[in-house]
Amino acid sequence: MGRTLANKKEIVGEIQDLLKEAQLAFVIDYKGLSVAEITNLRNRLRPKGAVCKITKNTLMRIAVEGDSNWEAMTEFLSDSSAFVLVKEDFGGAIKEYQAFQKESKKTTLRGGVMEGQALTEDQVKAITELPTKEQLMARLAGAIKAMPTRVAVGVKAVPTKLAVGINEVPASLSRALKAVSEQGQDAA
Repeated sequence: MGRTLANKKEIVGEIQDLLKEAQLAFVIDYKGLSVAEITNLRNRLRPKGAVCKITKNTLMRIAVEGDSNWEAMTEFLSDSSAFVLVKEDFGGAIKEYQAFQKESKKTTLRGGVMEGQALTEDQVKAITELPTKEQLMARLAGAIKAMPTRVAVGVKAVPTKLAVGINEVPASLSRALKAVSEQGQDAA
């Protein structure tokens, strides 16, 4: 028994809702996976803020139609497609998929979409090399924490250098006066 039109519209609406929350989507060919393996993949992705959605390519095509953020996904829609929609931890989700792929040896990554751009398999894998949100926040916090120290060192150095310069003025002035007076005596 096939799906009703109302049921298909409901699925398209659900996909669109998932896409609104996602920041990255990648498409995999899941041919040959058992239900248990797909469930395992879903369970592994969930803690990383990702959802693995399996739906017909036609329904996904309808869901992304006219959406400039996701329309590029249509180039990956062929055969049996599973869609991994990532909300937060891009690198973590991709690494989990790669670990699953290494274990099962049954899936292939076709590509992905991020901010309206189609990504090749290599570009999707390159995302795993980017620092995580937590790492970036730690770097930023370290830079902010170091800033007052640098300012204090700079501020402390200014009066010290000024004082050294002021101390040099009388000595320089006396040397200049001595030199001028010696020139005057030599001229006389």
